[in-house]
Amino acid sequence: MTHTQDERRAICDLLAELGPSQPTLCEGWRTADLAAHLVLRERRPDAGAGIIGGPLAGYTRRVQTRLTERLPFPRLLELIRSGPPRYSAFGLPGADERLNLVEYFVHHEDVRRAQPDWQPRPLGPELADVLWARLGLARMLLRKAPVGVELVRAPASSGESDAGSNGRVRITARARTPMVTVTGDPAELTLWTMGRTGAANVQLHGNDSDVAALKAARWRI
Repeated sequence: MTHTQDERRAICDLLAELGPSQPTLCEGWRTADLAAHLVLRERRPDAGAGIIGGPLAGYTRRVQTRLTERLPFPRLLELIRSGPPRYSAFGLPGADERLNLVEYFVHHEDVRRAQPDWQPRPLGPELADVLWARLGLARMLLRKAPVGVELVRAPASSGESDAGSNGRVRITARARTPMVTVTGDPAELTLWTMGRTGAANVQLHGNDSDVAALKAARWRI
């Protein structure tokens, strides 16, 4: 089983336990909305382009709303569990692991961390290394950050390699001065990079005004 399949199964189990009306970290979304988003992303390519905004965003919202209204919550979960269909770009060989791991990991945490009794979960070293390797996406997400940004991998916990499989401990996400360093483990850096800044356990280091500017900035995907 791949890491993406693990996250897919885990989020479905959690959603089934919580039901359709619980909060998530995605502003305005309950658990049913998040489930509909995952179904839309893999099964409605006509609406997928609007997920990141732009002129099709309104259409995407309408399709997602119709999914929540027309499909029972257990059916949405069945569609997620079954994985991407063959006609989907995500159904191509290897695409699920390459394109969906960060998506499912982050949305799993969106559900977990919105609950009042959530606790950090330990990650295996392999998953931590894969998440660290995928943090190259930070260069795109943080390209408009008001300051330079360097991601620093925190010292590993027991059983996890400090630098990961590629030996790196730093990623320059935004090369400019002044620079703010953001330190955390790969899971927390992934959440922070994906815009879950208030829920991610990271430390920001730099000039006070630069750190404040970065904290005030908003980005999300």
